[in-house]
Amino acid sequence: MPSICQQPPLILRKVKIDPPLMVAPMANLTHSALRRLLADFGGYGALFTEMLSAKMILNENFTRSPWLKRRPQEGRVFYQLMTDDIVKLPEIVDRLAPLAPDGLDLNCACGAATIRRQGGGAALFEDVARMQRVVAVLRRAFEGPLTVKIRLGRRGEGWRDRLWERIQVLEGEGVDAVILHPRFMEDKFKRVAQYAVLGELAARMRVPLIGNGDISGAADLHARAASLKGVAGWMIGRHAVARPWICALGENPGTSVDEAEVARRFCAYLAEDFEPDKALRRLKVWMPYFARNYVFGHTLFAAIQSAPDWDVARSRLDVFCAARPERLESISVDGL
Repeated sequence: MPSICQQPPLILRKVKIDPPLMVAPMANLTHSALRRLLADFGGYGALFTEMLSAKMILNENFTRSPWLKRRPQEGRVFYQLMTDDIVKLPEIVDRLAPLAPDGLDLNCACGAATIRRQGGGAALFEDVARMQRVVAVLRRAFEGPLTVKIRLGRRGEGWRDRLWERIQVLEGEGVDAVILHPRFMEDKFKRVAQYAVLGELAARMRVPLIGNGDISGAADLHARAASLKGVAGWMIGRHAVARPWICALGENPGTSVDEAEVARRFCAYLAEDFEPDKALRRLKVWMPYFARNYVFGHTLFAAIQSAPDWDVARSRLDVFCAARPERLESISVDGL
């Protein structure tokens, strides 16, 4: 992605993110095994953990937890928190200290019903007073880079004013950057992301704006360059799950990849970090994305989804790869 490689590093409180390309936090995906796989290829400036229940952190074993532990080769790692109150936030931040997070990110974007019922994600974004209190406590408790991930809010008249009001609140409480996925909360991954909003906001904001949503490579950014001027960094999500080597293409567009070897290696990483039943569940979550690399990927997807246990899933993957399946040059992650 030449445009990213040529863009200046993003520096947040002396933490340099170079290139300013990040891999997004994704539930059940950006655990330690996938971050390790991404690190094998590199090309990004920072990785984000999956969304973490802040209260869970108080009881986790940092050396074993596949959600919290990090390996040196991962480089910059931001820990994303989901929380609905402020009572134990300072204690939670203190407990994370041994992991030396390069930054913390507050999730104010997730629209999943289970998260909203807990008062987190998009529900926190809607409750501006409560969001302000949470950010203020995090800012006092954590000296490193603090970011907040948001969407456009709820669809409806006045959404631009509501969005801008909340961005001003975040700036006023001392966040170091805002990450915006320019879709409404109700859209999930449907409808076209409103990229033009990113450029409009970047021109007004006092802190850096990081763009997220449907970014698959250089072509996306080049096609929208005129309307995206001023955006300080980019976050890639589902395409990095499907093709963990995608960030490396920025430094070396000719990178050659053996997809079958990548899949086997990921299985080895899962087996190291998870018990077999949990490893199988994570493989099943990943496979819809990875299977998009093949012309007949639906057969691989079906074979893994119906596997009754870890050993059967591994065997079915080996059988599929041994047949040297036809690969696709470009892929879509629509519908995932």
